[in-house]
Amino acid sequence: MLYRFRQFLESARAWQSAIVAVPYFWLLLFFLIPFFLVLKISLAEYIVASPPFSKLIQFGEEGQMYITLIFDNFVFLWEDDLYYKTYLNSLRISIISTILCLLIGYPIAYGIARSTPTVKKILLLMVILPFWTSFLLRVYAWIGLLADQGTINDLLIGLGIIDQPIKMLYTDFAVLVGIVYTYVPFMILPLFANIERLDLTVHEAAADLGAKPFTIFRTITIPLTMPGIIAGSLLVFIPATGEFVIPDLLGGGNVLMIGRVLYSEFNLNQDWPVASTVAIVLLLLLVIPMMLYQHYQAKEAEAE
Repeated sequence: MLYRFRQFLESARAWQSAIVAVPYFWLLLFFLIPFFLVLKISLAEYIVASPPFSKLIQFGEEGQMYITLIFDNFVFLWEDDLYYKTYLNSLRISIISTILCLLIGYPIAYGIARSTPTVKKILLLMVILPFWTSFLLRVYAWIGLLADQGTINDLLIGLGIIDQPIKMLYTDFAVLVGIVYTYVPFMILPLFANIERLDLTVHEAAADLGAKPFTIFRTITIPLTMPGIIAGSLLVFIPATGEFVIPDLLGGGNVLMIGRVLYSEFNLNQDWPVASTVAIVLLLLLVIPMMLYQHYQAKEAEAE
C-alpha cells in the first residue's frame, strides 16, 4: 500500500513538473530564441547579400573558428539623433497615452465593479465588444472621423462652433486618440478585476471614523487597487511604445515612433543589423525598468 502511494506521489510530481515546464518552454521558444537571433543580427555588419548581414561565426582555411562581434550599430544609434529622438517621442506618447487610459479607465472600471450583476455583464460586454471588429477597420474609422472634411469637423462647423476645419488627422493628437481608444480596454479589465475584490467593510470602517469620501478613495481605494493600476499601465505602455499601425495611419508619417523606424530599416533600407539594434535597445528600455520594479517589490515584500 505504501509503495503504491509513493508511486502516486511520484507520478503527481512528474505531472506537476510537466505542467510547470510548459510556460518555460513557451518562453524559450517564442521569446529567448528570437531574442538571441535578433541580438546576433545586431552584432553583425550590413552586406549586400541574402540575408543582408555578415556571419557571426566563420571558419578559416585551416579550420580555425572566428567569432566576429561588431558594436558599430549601437554606436551609430547613439551618434544619429534621429533614433534617440524617436525613442524619446515614442516614450512621450506612450506615457501620455497610459495616463489618459488610466484617467478614463479607472472610473469606468470602478463603475462596472459597483454595478448590479446584470448591468455588470452588459457593461463588460460593451468593453469587450470592440475586439469583435477588425483592428484595422477601427483605426480606419478614426481617419473618417478626424479628417479635415470628416465627421467631427463637419459637426462642429454645422453647430457653428468653428468656421474652418481643425487640423486633427496626421498629428500627435490623432495618434493619442487612436492609442487611447485601442488600449483603454486593457486598462479597464485588470482594474475591474482588482476593484471587484475590494473589501467594502474597510471603506465603511473609515467612514465611521469620520473619513470623507475623497480621503477614503485616496488613502484606501487607490493603494489597494495599485496592483491593477500597475498591471493595466504595463498592458498599455508596452505595446503603445512599439506601436506601428496607429502612428502610420493616423500620424501619416508626421508622427515618428520607433515602430515605424523599425519597419523602414527592415523593409525599405534592408539594413537588418541596424533594425535589430533598434529592436534590442527598445526591448532593454522596456524590460530593465520592469525588472528593477519587480526587484524592489520583492524586497519590500521580504521586509514586510
